[in-house]
Amino acid sequence: MSAITRFYRGEFWFDFIGRRKIWYLFSGILLAICIISMIVRGFSLGIDFSGGAVFQFPANGHSVEDARGTLSSAGVNPNDAVIQQLETSKQLRVQTPVLTDAQTDAVTKQVTEDFGAKDTDIAVSTVGASWGSTITNKAIEGLVIFLVLVMAYLTFRFEWKMAAAAMVALIHDLVVTLGIYSLVGFEVTPSTIIALLAILGFSLYDTVVVFDRIRENTAGIATSSRRTYAEATNDSLNETLIRSLNTSFIALIPVGSLLFVGAGLLGAGTLQDLALAQFVGIASGTYSSLFLASPLLVDFKQREPAVQALQARVLRARASAARTGAAADATAPGRSTGTAPRVPRLAGAAGEVDAGVADVGEEREPASAGVPRRPGARPGQPAGRGRAAPRRGGGRPGGKRRR
Repeated sequence: MSAITRFYRGEFWFDFIGRRKIWYLFSGILLAICIISMIVRGFSLGIDFSGGAVFQFPANGHSVEDARGTLSSAGVNPNDAVIQQLETSKQLRVQTPVLTDAQTDAVTKQVTEDFGAKDTDIAVSTVGASWGSTITNKAIEGLVIFLVLVMAYLTFRFEWKMAAAAMVALIHDLVVTLGIYSLVGFEVTPSTIIALLAILGFSLYDTVVVFDRIRENTAGIATSSRRTYAEATNDSLNETLIRSLNTSFIALIPVGSLLFVGAGLLGAGTLQDLALAQFVGIASGTYSSLFLASPLLVDFKQREPAVQALQARVLRARASAARTGAAADATAPGRSTGTAPRVPRLAGAAGEVDAGVADVGEEREPASAGVPRRPGARPGQPAGRGRAAPRRGGGRPGGKRRR
């Protein structure tokens, strides 16, 4: 059976919790790269956030350099402008900082002269700086309100430690997504904010599914000695692994189509802002739910006295079971002490017997078992001790025989 088949049948077991320091290191490096990029490179803010003017008109065989010359002739610094050539529509898109009405009219007039375009072919959009700052503040307010409501719901639904672990995972997804935007230089638009809120909701959904299974598997665990809290959490992750991956994969297919086909091949630039945030956010949300939120929950819970007592009790029970098994191996018939191989023990509770001991409960014959038995005699009954032979005449024992 191949590894992929075993994986999708749920026969694959992975140690998420035991290797959590590796996931912490990887997440720390990724977050550091994203934060440095956001500080050094910054963001390419769209007109809705930074304010400015956007001119879109037919290229008519001209290039981006021609558009730079047009801006310079109109008295606008071309180095402050973002110029894109839209391959699908054969148009040029020029975004400039905030312009006065006179500068906007001068650019429009110069475009009609240099590119041979009509006034009706030039689409002009202007946004003031105050409007851009208002949109930015509203986006931040919406994000903060979303995180506060999520924290309150998780605290009420589960517990505050689960809520704290989920919040760390959400912030991780947010920073990673914004860092990717900074690295690739995609423009941040209102569609980006909408996509961020959407993927944070998706990440939260995946985390809640995992936490719900953890709560089921750890209910009443404080009175048990079978497994620790970390082991129960790891089992929960393995039980929900296939569901999480399948859900994420199905969600990534249409989003990837928007990003790579719609924005990449077809040149629909308005789709890339929405698709990139969703694609990165869904992938990061799946990773954080499995490799970050649950390991953090274990670290938070292991500081509780009840969880520490449970771990100590499980370790004592397993040590006692190991000593009992060693003693049983040493005294078993037909085995020489110190040379017999260890018999694998059953996985599970402490105190269970060795899996390889086959003679436990086996019925043995008494010492007289070697004596031949009559047909029908009970086991262990010799042939000479069966039923008394029938008497002739039916007389009583010791009586005289009738004539």
